[in-house]
Amino acid sequence: MAKLLKGKDVVEALNEKLSKDVEELKAKGITPTLGILRVGERPDDLSYERGALKRCEQVGVEVKVTALPEDISEKEFFDTLDKLNNDITIHGILMFRPLPKHIDGEKARKLLRADKDVDGCTDLSLAGVFTNTNLGFAPCTAEAAMEILKYYGVELSGKKVAVIGRSLVIGRPVAMMLMHENATVTICHTKTVDVPSITKDADIVVVASGQMESVGAEYLREGQTVIDVGISWNDEKNKLCGDVRFNEAEPIVDAITPVPGGVGGVTTSILVKHVVESAQRVHI
Repeated sequence: MAKLLKGKDVVEALNEKLSKDVEELKAKGITPTLGILRVGERPDDLSYERGALKRCEQVGVEVKVTALPEDISEKEFFDTLDKLNNDITIHGILMFRPLPKHIDGEKARKLLRADKDVDGCTDLSLAGVFTNTNLGFAPCTAEAAMEILKYYGVELSGKKVAVIGRSLVIGRPVAMMLMHENATVTICHTKTVDVPSITKDADIVVVASGQMESVGAEYLREGQTVIDVGISWNDEKNKLCGDVRFNEAEPIVDAITPVPGGVGGVTTSILVKHVVESAQRVHI
Protein backbone atom coordinates (compact mmCIF):
# COMPACT_ATOMS: atom_id res chain seq x y z
CA MET A 1 0.00 0.00 0.00
CA ALA A 2 1.24 3.47 -0.90
CA LYS A 3 1.80 6.21 1.65
CA LEU A 4 -0.96 8.79 1.34
CA LEU A 5 0.39 12.32 0.93
CA LYS A 6 -2.53 14.04 2.63
CA GLY A 7 -3.04 17.75 2.17
CA LYS A 8 -4.50 18.17 5.68
CA ASP A 9 -1.12 17.78 7.38
CA VAL A 10 0.50 20.24 4.96
CA VAL A 11 -2.28 22.78 5.56
CA GLU A 12 -1.88 22.54 9.33
CA ALA A 13 1.85 23.18 9.07
CA LEU A 14 1.27 26.13 6.74
CA ASN A 15 -1.43 27.57 9.00
CA GLU A 16 0.88 27.41 12.00
CA LYS A 17 3.62 29.34 10.23
CA LEU A 18 1.25 31.83 8.61
CA SER A 19 -0.45 32.59 11.93
CA LYS A 20 2.92 33.55 13.41
CA ASP A 21 3.81 35.67 10.37
CA VAL A 22 0.46 37.48 10.57
CA GLU A 23 0.93 38.13 14.29
CA GLU A 24 4.32 39.71 13.58
CA LEU A 25 2.84 41.93 10.88
CA LYS A 26 -0.09 42.98 13.04
CA ALA A 27 2.30 43.87 15.86
CA LYS A 28 3.73 46.43 13.43
CA GLY A 29 0.28 47.77 12.59
CA ILE A 30 -0.06 45.85 9.31
CA THR A 31 -3.05 43.62 8.56
CA PRO A 32 -2.48 41.35 5.55
CA THR A 33 -5.57 41.71 3.37
CA LEU A 34 -6.92 39.78 0.41
CA GLY A 35 -9.19 41.53 -2.06
CA ILE A 36 -11.57 39.21 -3.92
CA LEU A 37 -12.97 40.49 -7.22
CA ARG A 38 -15.93 38.45 -8.42
CA VAL A 39 -18.39 39.08 -11.25
CA GLY A 40 -21.67 37.19 -10.94
CA GLU A 41 -22.30 34.13 -8.80
CA ARG A 42 -20.80 31.10 -10.50
CA PRO A 43 -21.09 28.13 -8.13
CA ASP A 44 -17.41 27.19 -8.51
CA ASP A 45 -16.34 30.79 -7.76
CA LEU A 46 -18.55 30.90 -4.67
CA SER A 47 -17.20 27.55 -3.46
CA TYR A 48 -13.59 28.68 -3.82
CA GLU A 49 -14.43 32.00 -2.19
CA ARG A 50 -15.89 30.24 0.84
CA GLY A 51 -12.74 28.15 1.15
CA ALA A 52 -10.52 31.23 0.89
CA LEU A 53 -12.56 33.10 3.50
CA LYS A 54 -12.31 30.19 5.92
CA ARG A 55 -8.57 29.74 5.43
CA CYS A 56 -7.91 33.48 5.80
CA GLU A 57 -9.93 33.58 9.01
CA GLN A 58 -7.90 30.69 10.44
CA VAL A 59 -4.64 32.63 10.22
CA GLY A 60 -5.91 36.19 10.76
CA VAL A 61 -5.81 37.50 7.20
CA GLU A 62 -8.56 40.01 6.40
CA VAL A 63 -10.71 39.68 3.27
CA LYS A 64 -12.55 42.36 1.31
CA VAL A 65 -14.99 40.95 -1.23
CA THR A 66 -16.01 43.07 -4.20
CA ALA A 67 -18.96 41.29 -5.82
CA LEU A 68 -20.11 42.83 -9.10
CA PRO A 69 -23.29 42.04 -11.04
CA GLU A 70 -23.05 39.81 -14.09
CA ASP A 71 -24.12 42.64 -16.38
CA ILE A 72 -21.66 45.26 -15.09
CA SER A 73 -20.16 47.35 -17.89
CA GLU A 74 -16.60 46.72 -18.98
CA LYS A 75 -15.64 50.26 -17.98
CA GLU A 76 -17.06 49.85 -14.49
CA PHE A 77 -15.23 46.54 -14.11
CA PHE A 78 -11.86 48.03 -15.08
CA ASP A 79 -12.47 51.06 -12.85
CA THR A 80 -13.03 48.65 -9.95
CA LEU A 81 -9.89 46.67 -10.78
CA ASP A 82 -7.92 49.92 -10.92
CA LYS A 83 -9.15 50.89 -7.45
CA LEU A 84 -8.09 47.53 -6.03
CA ASN A 85 -4.71 47.78 -7.75
CA ASN A 86 -4.11 51.15 -6.08
CA ASP A 87 -5.61 50.41 -2.66
CA ILE A 88 -2.60 50.27 -0.33
CA THR A 89 -4.60 48.38 2.31
CA ILE A 90 -5.03 45.40 -0.05
CA HIS A 91 -1.96 43.21 -0.45
CA GLY A 92 -3.31 40.55 -2.79
CA ILE A 93 -6.07 40.32 -5.38
CA LEU A 94 -7.94 37.17 -6.35
CA MET A 95 -9.73 37.93 -9.61
CA PHE A 96 -12.13 35.15 -10.50
CA ARG A 97 -11.97 33.99 -14.10
CA PRO A 98 -13.34 33.42 -16.64
CA LEU A 99 -15.01 36.79 -16.77
CA PRO A 100 -18.30 37.34 -18.64
CA LYS A 101 -17.84 37.46 -22.42
CA HIS A 102 -18.44 41.20 -22.64
CA ILE A 103 -15.38 41.87 -20.44
CA ASP A 104 -11.94 41.44 -22.04
CA GLY A 105 -10.40 38.77 -19.82
CA GLU A 106 -6.96 39.04 -21.41
CA LYS A 107 -6.91 42.79 -20.82
CA ALA A 108 -7.95 42.22 -17.20
CA ARG A 109 -5.17 39.70 -16.69
CA LYS A 110 -2.61 42.15 -18.06
CA LEU A 111 -3.90 45.08 -15.99
CA LEU A 112 -3.81 43.20 -12.69
CA ARG A 113 -0.73 44.31 -10.77
CA ALA A 114 1.79 41.47 -10.60
CA ASP A 115 2.85 42.35 -7.05
CA LYS A 116 -0.78 41.75 -5.97
CA ASP A 117 -1.35 38.77 -8.29
CA VAL A 118 -1.58 36.15 -5.54
CA ASP A 119 -3.19 33.63 -7.93
CA GLY A 120 -0.24 33.72 -10.35
CA CYS A 121 -2.09 34.54 -13.58
CA THR A 122 -0.21 37.55 -14.97
CA ASP A 123 2.66 37.38 -17.45
CA LEU A 124 5.07 38.85 -14.89
CA SER A 125 4.10 36.23 -12.31
CA LEU A 126 4.78 33.48 -14.84
CA ALA A 127 8.06 35.16 -15.79
CA GLY A 128 8.98 35.06 -12.11
CA VAL A 129 8.40 31.31 -12.07
CA PHE A 130 10.64 30.80 -15.09
CA THR A 131 13.41 33.07 -13.77
CA ASN A 132 13.02 31.94 -10.14
CA THR A 133 12.58 35.54 -8.96
CA ASN A 134 9.93 37.41 -6.97
CA LEU A 135 8.03 38.86 -9.92
CA GLY A 136 4.50 38.29 -8.67
CA PHE A 137 3.63 34.80 -7.44
CA ALA A 138 3.52 31.25 -8.77
CA PRO A 139 0.16 29.72 -9.74
CA CYS A 140 -1.28 28.36 -6.51
CA THR A 141 -1.90 24.80 -7.70
CA ALA A 142 1.65 24.42 -9.01
CA GLU A 143 3.11 25.69 -5.75
CA ALA A 144 0.74 23.45 -3.77
CA ALA A 145 2.19 20.41 -5.54
CA MET A 146 5.69 21.59 -4.64
CA GLU A 147 4.68 22.27 -1.04
CA ILE A 148 3.42 18.69 -0.65
CA LEU A 149 6.67 17.26 -2.02
CA LYS A 150 8.64 19.51 0.33
CA TYR A 151 6.55 18.72 3.41
CA TYR A 152 6.86 14.97 2.95
CA GLY A 153 10.59 15.16 2.27
CA VAL A 154 10.50 13.83 -1.29
CA GLU A 155 13.99 14.24 -2.73
CA LEU A 156 13.99 16.21 -5.99
CA SER A 157 17.62 16.95 -6.79
CA GLY A 158 18.83 14.63 -9.52
CA LYS A 159 15.51 12.82 -9.76
CA LYS A 160 13.57 12.15 -12.95
CA VAL A 161 10.13 13.75 -13.01
CA ALA A 162 7.40 13.26 -15.60
CA VAL A 163 4.74 15.98 -15.76
CA ILE A 164 1.58 15.10 -17.66
CA GLY A 165 0.04 18.36 -18.88
CA ARG A 166 1.45 21.59 -20.24
CA SER A 167 -1.02 24.27 -19.11
CA LEU A 168 0.15 27.60 -17.71
CA VAL A 169 -1.83 26.88 -14.55
CA ILE A 170 0.08 23.76 -13.51
CA GLY A 171 2.03 21.79 -16.12
CA ARG A 172 4.61 24.29 -17.32
CA PRO A 173 5.05 26.25 -14.07
CA VAL A 174 5.44 23.14 -11.92
CA ALA A 175 8.02 21.83 -14.41
CA MET A 176 10.02 25.04 -14.01
CA MET A 177 9.75 24.90 -10.21
CA LEU A 178 10.93 21.30 -10.21
CA MET A 179 13.93 22.24 -12.36
CA HIS A 180 14.80 24.99 -9.90
CA GLU A 181 15.13 22.15 -7.38
CA ASN A 182 17.54 20.38 -9.77
CA ALA A 183 15.13 17.70 -10.96
CA THR A 184 15.29 16.45 -14.54
CA VAL A 185 11.84 17.07 -16.00
CA THR A 186 9.98 15.73 -19.02
CA ILE A 187 6.67 17.37 -19.94
CA CYS A 188 4.18 15.01 -21.59
CA HIS A 189 1.15 16.22 -23.54
CA THR A 190 -1.43 15.11 -26.08
CA LYS A 191 1.16 14.85 -28.88
CA THR A 192 3.74 12.94 -26.82
CA VAL A 193 4.49 9.48 -28.19
CA ASP A 194 4.30 6.57 -25.72
CA VAL A 195 3.67 8.48 -22.51
CA PRO A 196 3.68 5.30 -20.34
CA SER A 197 7.29 4.57 -21.23
CA ILE A 198 8.27 8.07 -20.06
CA THR A 199 6.26 7.99 -16.84
CA LYS A 200 7.47 4.51 -15.91
CA ASP A 201 11.06 5.74 -16.17
CA ALA A 202 10.39 8.63 -13.77
CA ASP A 203 10.92 8.73 -10.02
CA ILE A 204 8.07 11.23 -9.57
CA VAL A 205 4.96 11.63 -11.72
CA VAL A 206 2.86 14.80 -11.60
CA VAL A 207 -0.47 14.24 -13.31
CA ALA A 208 -2.30 17.36 -14.47
CA SER A 209 -3.87 16.21 -17.71
CA GLY A 210 -7.36 17.45 -16.91
CA GLN A 211 -8.67 14.06 -18.05
CA MET A 212 -10.43 12.18 -15.27
CA GLU A 213 -8.89 8.82 -14.37
CA SER A 214 -6.77 8.82 -17.51
CA VAL A 215 -3.63 7.43 -15.84
CA GLY A 216 -3.63 3.84 -14.61
CA ALA A 217 -1.32 0.96 -13.79
CA GLU A 218 0.22 0.89 -17.26
CA TYR A 219 1.83 4.29 -16.58
CA LEU A 220 3.37 3.40 -13.22
CA ARG A 221 5.87 1.20 -11.42
CA GLU A 222 7.02 0.45 -7.89
CA GLY A 223 9.05 3.07 -6.03
CA GLN A 224 7.38 6.14 -7.50
CA THR A 225 5.76 9.19 -5.94
CA VAL A 226 2.58 10.37 -7.69
CA ILE A 227 1.07 13.84 -7.36
CA ASP A 228 -2.48 13.83 -8.74
CA VAL A 229 -3.55 17.40 -9.44
CA GLY A 230 -6.83 16.59 -11.19
CA ILE A 231 -10.25 16.79 -9.61
CA SER A 232 -13.52 16.01 -11.40
CA TRP A 233 -16.96 14.81 -10.45
CA ASN A 234 -17.57 11.23 -11.57
CA ASP A 235 -21.29 10.78 -12.22
CA GLU A 236 -21.04 6.99 -12.46
CA LYS A 237 -19.22 6.64 -9.14
CA ASN A 238 -21.05 9.61 -7.60
CA LYS A 239 -17.83 11.02 -6.14
CA LEU A 240 -14.82 13.24 -6.83
CA CYS A 241 -11.98 11.60 -8.73
CA GLY A 242 -8.52 12.64 -9.87
CA ASP A 243 -6.68 12.21 -13.15
CA VAL A 244 -5.19 8.97 -11.78
CA ARG A 245 -7.11 5.72 -11.35
CA PHE A 246 -6.35 5.59 -7.65
CA ASN A 247 -7.39 1.97 -7.11
CA GLU A 248 -4.85 0.86 -9.71
CA ALA A 249 -2.04 3.21 -8.65
CA GLU A 250 -2.19 2.89 -4.88
CA PRO A 251 -1.10 -0.80 -4.70
CA ILE A 252 1.87 -0.13 -7.01
CA VAL A 253 3.56 3.17 -6.13
CA ASP A 254 5.34 4.20 -2.93
CA ALA A 255 3.38 7.41 -2.30
CA ILE A 256 0.38 9.20 -3.80
CA THR A 257 -1.87 12.19 -3.13
CA PRO A 258 -5.52 11.22 -2.59
CA VAL A 259 -8.41 12.95 -4.38
CA PRO A 260 -10.08 14.60 -2.62
CA GLY A 261 -7.81 15.39 0.32
CA GLY A 262 -4.57 16.03 -1.53
CA VAL A 263 -3.47 18.99 -3.63
CA GLY A 264 -6.81 20.84 -3.65
CA GLY A 265 -6.87 21.82 0.02
CA VAL A 266 -3.27 23.00 -0.06
CA THR A 267 -3.99 25.29 -3.02
CA THR A 268 -6.15 27.62 -0.91
CA SER A 269 -3.47 27.79 1.77
CA ILE A 270 -0.92 28.80 -0.85
CA LEU A 271 -3.22 31.65 -1.91
CA VAL A 272 -3.25 32.91 1.71
CA LYS A 273 0.51 32.40 1.95
CA HIS A 274 0.94 34.68 -1.05
CA VAL A 275 -1.15 37.41 0.59
CA VAL A 276 1.07 37.28 3.68
CA GLU A 277 4.23 37.27 1.56
CA SER A 278 2.94 40.27 -0.39
CA ALA A 279 2.41 42.18 2.87
CA GLN A 280 5.91 41.21 3.99
CA ARG A 281 7.47 42.38 0.73
CA VAL A 282 5.78 45.78 1.04
CA HIS A 283 6.36 46.41 4.71
CA ILE A 284 9.51 44.54 5.74
